[in-house]
This record gives sequence, C-alpha cells and structure tokens, in this order.
Amino acid sequence: MPNEYDVGDLVRVTLQFTDAGSQPADPSTVRGKLRDPAGQTTTYVFGTDPELIQDGTGTYHFDIDIATPGEWRYRGEGTGAVQAASEGRFSARDSAF
Repeated sequence: MPNEYDVGDLVRVTLQFTDAGSQPADPSTVRGKLRDPAGQTTTYVFGTDPELIQDGTGTYHFDIDIATPGEWRYRGEGTGAVQAASEGRFSARDSAF
C-alpha cells in the first residue's frame, strides 16, 4: 500500500490471517480498526459491521473514504482460532483546488 494518498481517494485495507503452518485461516473474531487524523477511532467487527468484508479464507478488507488530510492509522486483529494483529499507516494530502 502506498504511504500517501489524496483527499477524495478510496483506500482499501486488506487483512490477511494465517495459521501456524502459514496457511490461510479464519480467526474466530476479526476486527478492523481505523484512526483518522483527528484521533477518532472506528472499530469494525466481521459479521456485525457490513464495512468489514471477507474475500476468502483468512482474507478480509474494509474501505476508507479519505475526507481529511493528515495521518491515518489502521489495525487488523484476529482472536480465537487464529490470534494475530498487524498495523499500518498512510498520509493524505489536501487538494490544491
């Protein structure tokens, strides 16, 4: 994922989970977290929130509509059958127009 986007972009965050043998596997619970530049955190739970979508075994995604310039952070968490977490960040620059 690139580290810089423009306000108005739609950014897809992909979460991938594997078992101890490095094979794709589904956690019992999957969460996607997003923190916007103002510090507001939103949490999506698979099976509860339609924003968090399963693409295949061990692979999920959620989309971020970039409306604010600044640094954005995201995190994926799996618990239960597969326990794993990963984080990332990117920045969004404002339009000159």
